[in-house]
Amino acid sequence: MSGTVPRIVIAGGGLAGLSLALALKRALAEGIDVAVYDPALKRDPHGDKRAYAIAAAARRMLQSLGVWGEVEPKAQPILDMIVTDSRLQDAVRPVFLTFAGDVTEGEPFAHMLAAGELTATLMEACKATGVTLRPEGVTGFKPGPAAIAVTTSGGAPLEAALLVAADGARSRLRELAGISWIFWPYKQSGIVATIAHERDHEGRAVEHFLPSGPFAILPLKHEATPGEALPYRSSIVWTERSDAVPDLLSLDGEDLLQELERRFGLQLGRIAFDTKPQAFPLAFGVARTFVADRLALLGDAAHLIHPIAGQGLNLGLHDVAALAETIVDAMRIGLDPGSADVLDGYERARRTEVTAMGAMTDGLNKLFSNDFLPVRLMRDLGLGLVDRMPGLKRFFIREAAGLAGREGPRLLRGETL
Repeated sequence: MSGTVPRIVIAGGGLAGLSLALALKRALAEGIDVAVYDPALKRDPHGDKRAYAIAAAARRMLQSLGVWGEVEPKAQPILDMIVTDSRLQDAVRPVFLTFAGDVTEGEPFAHMLAAGELTATLMEACKATGVTLRPEGVTGFKPGPAAIAVTTSGGAPLEAALLVAADGARSRLRELAGISWIFWPYKQSGIVATIAHERDHEGRAVEHFLPSGPFAILPLKHEATPGEALPYRSSIVWTERSDAVPDLLSLDGEDLLQELERRFGLQLGRIAFDTKPQAFPLAFGVARTFVADRLALLGDAAHLIHPIAGQGLNLGLHDVAALAETIVDAMRIGLDPGSADVLDGYERARRTEVTAMGAMTDGLNKLFSNDFLPVRLMRDLGLGLVDRMPGLKRFFIREAAGLAGREGPRLLRGETL
């Protein structure tokens, strides 16, 4: 390692990997050497047009890391949300549940933000704080009693106190570590795209529960140009049976737009595709353990959940907050950040929430992605009851914001490490 300064190597330059690198370097400065390795770092991050819901707890963390102020002008607060449950052919979609209000005064429970904007901002912040960004892959590793030897695609092995695998749901490093992966596909795919529309969304998110899966309309910030016919933007997450997706996406432009209109509705006026629709298979996955010998799994490498609640990225950012706090607290009292005792603390901090969130999203998908009449009646009755119970609605809002009923890591409370 570099002298007596512990080195942390992070394999994966996505939002979770970059956030962890920034959190560690901001907290420990010259007391730690942090390097992020990912071939994707050579690409322009602004090309990533996907949009994510950043829950209030994750936003607090980004604010404490000094990056939220840079992206906030491009983030759209979600001010209101409505939930419907119907069949595709139904002429009317009754609203069973509405959410409105802030988790605290002036603090929405979530913001929508383009992934590329946040990635670019995190990259610049990492560079400014001294994080090493290398556009190379981590190809292997060999743990030892005092360090882990990490092999990269660009040079000789380097030693680190800890290797963090943030290399996605198909993590090669997780496989090399021999960590088993509990996995099942949902036989559904998520079609994502940005939609241009005529009328202002007013910060409202909509989730239509349909038999094939949820169809979500999520508001985006957009600076309209004078005279623009369709000046507003929203992101869609269109869940569909996987066997139907190839035929849908092979339709010509007008026919596909008609299929979109059947789900999107006419409440926002005329619509058009602003980006090309892309489909991603949906699945559930969770690692049997989040740690191995001098190795920690982060984000999708540790868990993969259904997007029905929009919590996938937020769950990964909660990993970041927990792992950063575990490492920083350990190093400040002279402990080895890659030791088994330290990594076990990270495992304990994350296992319960990940298990609960995975079970919840899996259960919600099974409950709402069907057309069995007795089940539909029961779930609609349940939604209606929640809508009439302000205390329960406030609980669900805080849960969606990542703030319900738990102390949580300091970063998620907006505190510094």
